[in-house]
Amino acid sequence: MTRVHVVIDSLTWGGAELLLGDLAAAAPDAGIELSVGYLSSQDGNVAADRLQRNGIEPQPIPVRGLLNPASILSVRRHLAERDPDVVHTHLEYADTLGCAAARSLGIPALSSLHVMHWGRDFRERSRARLAAFVRRRCTHRVVAVSDAARRAYLANGWDSEQHLVTLPNGSAADAQRGRGRAVRSELGLRQDDLVVTMLTVLRPGKGHDVAGSAAATLAERFPRLRLLIAGDGPSRPDVERAVRPLGDRAVMAGHRDDVMAVLDASDVLLHPSSFDAFPTGLIEAMAAAVPVLATRVGGIPEIVVDGETGVLIDAPPAADALTAALAPLLADGDLRRTLGARGRERYSSEFTAARWVRRLAALYREAAVSRRAA
Repeated sequence: MTRVHVVIDSLTWGGAELLLGDLAAAAPDAGIELSVGYLSSQDGNVAADRLQRNGIEPQPIPVRGLLNPASILSVRRHLAERDPDVVHTHLEYADTLGCAAARSLGIPALSSLHVMHWGRDFRERSRARLAAFVRRRCTHRVVAVSDAARRAYLANGWDSEQHLVTLPNGSAADAQRGRGRAVRSELGLRQDDLVVTMLTVLRPGKGHDVAGSAAATLAERFPRLRLLIAGDGPSRPDVERAVRPLGDRAVMAGHRDDVMAVLDASDVLLHPSSFDAFPTGLIEAMAAAVPVLATRVGGIPEIVVDGETGVLIDAPPAADALTAALAPLLADGDLRRTLGARGRERYSSEFTAARWVRRLAALYREAAVSRRAA
């Protein structure tokens, strides 16, 4: 078994955080003994539940800020106590502190890039450059979750092509057929409603305002149309304002840990994002055989095959384009079923957690061998 210790910024409701539960589920069969540490508590540590269900109790690592010397010493002590074969960091603070601490201990580290948009103001760019410097100097490999994320990172001049590899995430999602009826009843949705679901953290750039406009335009033609927004995040007040004109046609469900049951209650998964490296919700929708309507941006075209497993529109999303693409899906149940079935086939061949974690385990073993050879 390869002993891998993950360090992540927090265990809030973001995609990187929730993905650790899928890693934990598939790790034993791939020969990985997994443990997890996190730097800060946020929003109730909602991602901890998935880890705990797989027998992993995540451990807090007290830090006082990115540039405080006490922070790196705290992370270093934490790693020294566990002495894993490999450290795997996720997100900016963990990448900076975790990779530097691992190198000081002679422990090989990997860092995963989950984003391809690093902000524009001076503070955000400075923090991104610092993290990139540490990744370049202190990791065995930097792992991009999509080719698009890899290209964006290299375009900044932050690393070499040889050091950066692409390894798409997977999901341990199981279709939960039949559970959607209970979800619809719980949320006040009728069984004959046309449910269009958005499944993402509520933050700028996810297209909730455009989705609300498209739903309002289509409401007269499709009187049973409902927009279901599952997720939480810093932009919740803005999203609530954006969909308020829809009245009871919009349902704000908050964070849901029963994602596959929510998808079983859905007719279409809508993801009109302006930027995204590799959204897990699209993979989960394909696992549930739910057709996807998304923007042709970032790593999304590496997941969804336009016209075959879903429908793609150009980014940034416009309400009229989204309306035009969504209407045929709402009108044609056979089309939804065909796209959903093909999406399920693509999930099974490309995006299962078992496939993803086997490839990740090979990188861990490679890193561990480099430590023994040093």
